[in-house]
Amino acid sequence: MQAQIEHFLQQLVEFLWGLPLVFLLVGGGLFFLFYSRLLPYRHLGLSVALLFRQKDKDDPGQLSHFQALSTALSGTLGMGNVSGVALAIAMGGPGAIFWMWVSAFLGIATKFYTCTLAVMYRGKDSRGQWQGGPMYVIREGMTRRWRPLAYFFAVAGLLGTMPIFQVNQLVQVIRDIIAIPAGMTTEADHFHFDLGVGIVLAGLVLVVGLGKLPRLGFVSAWLVPTMVLAYLLLTFTVIIQHIDAVPAALQLIIVDAFSGQAVAGGVVGAVIVTGIRRAAFSNEAGIGTEAMAHGAAKTREPVREGMVAMLGPVIDTLIVCTCTALVILISGVWQNTDYDGITLTAEAFKLLFPQGSSWILVLIVGLLSMSTVFTFWYYGSKCLGFLIGAENQDRYIWIYILLVVLGAIASLQVVMSLIDSMYALMAIPTMTAAILLAPKVNAEAQRYFKRSS
Repeated sequence: MQAQIEHFLQQLVEFLWGLPLVFLLVGGGLFFLFYSRLLPYRHLGLSVALLFRQKDKDDPGQLSHFQALSTALSGTLGMGNVSGVALAIAMGGPGAIFWMWVSAFLGIATKFYTCTLAVMYRGKDSRGQWQGGPMYVIREGMTRRWRPLAYFFAVAGLLGTMPIFQVNQLVQVIRDIIAIPAGMTTEADHFHFDLGVGIVLAGLVLVVGLGKLPRLGFVSAWLVPTMVLAYLLLTFTVIIQHIDAVPAALQLIIVDAFSGQAVAGGVVGAVIVTGIRRAAFSNEAGIGTEAMAHGAAKTREPVREGMVAMLGPVIDTLIVCTCTALVILISGVWQNTDYDGITLTAEAFKLLFPQGSSWILVLIVGLLSMSTVFTFWYYGSKCLGFLIGAENQDRYIWIYILLVVLGAIASLQVVMSLIDSMYALMAIPTMTAAILLAPKVNAEAQRYFKRSS
């Protein structure tokens, strides 16, 4: 039965992540890049300055710019940067990293449009509170005939923001690095250990989840920057110690991007799709989930929030994912097919930095992973609230903690295929709405910079 489910989900992923979706994400990103006349790229410096601008108490919304970006990053920074990069290299070879870079570069413009729209077309939920996200953009900014697309996103978002991948990989790294060496469980029989860790993690999620968005924003604003800096410090230490191997690793990424010989049997198309798929999972540009966090920002200036949001792909993919990729490629462990996911990254660190790096990695990845899990609860509850009413969305926490436990004991292949499928489906309404409403964003940007000049 499990084998049949895995086969079905793999076929679904291959179908959904075909050329039409790749064209929508990459072609859409190119459209935003040229249609904006490179506006997002010309104002990256201003984006950083906006993070620390004081919010007006009278502005609508619930989070500061910094909290909104931290909350959005907490949904992307984590397993996508550590385990997702390892999966990209294992599935598509080193060349997949190059296409992750391309996707992230275009994702800067994509996020500017999607997250500006998330504030421009905020809508009130059934409780009368202002909310953002693709479903509200479609409902408030487009005609009624597009309304089914809003519900389509909400359903896909509800399933796509399940915490099962983050929990699955967190449990795997705890098991492989701590539990098995300590004799707490065995490699062959670890079901009960995984279940126990899943229950503990579910309890942590319940504590934060009951605090709702203000607690989530507070936790993310402190946790994400701290853990990102700690992870970058660890990777920089490893990279500097092996700096002579970095040029060869970068050359391998670029050469394999156009040959595909390392893993994908010379099929360049497979390398491109793998890179774009993993980039979407890493920085979520064009997927739409991060727009729900930025849509909750406390501001009256949609363009300002869009400019803050476009820092996401830079931090997430161009910096953090690149560091992870270099560590894996320099170590050479990526050529060992016995490793997958987070274990591949852990083995790379263990080989290059054996003194305590495994324990440091467990701590950092654990906190980053849990911050993603917390944020995904928020995204899922907002999708459910849109579907059945905001007064009922608080009940989602009880379903969510069961999903946390399920993720701890599920198969990695099933988990990854399910999430990849939902990400593909979320991209369709998000990118469609952003492309159709792009003229509105350009007009708003012109007004904003005219007022600011």
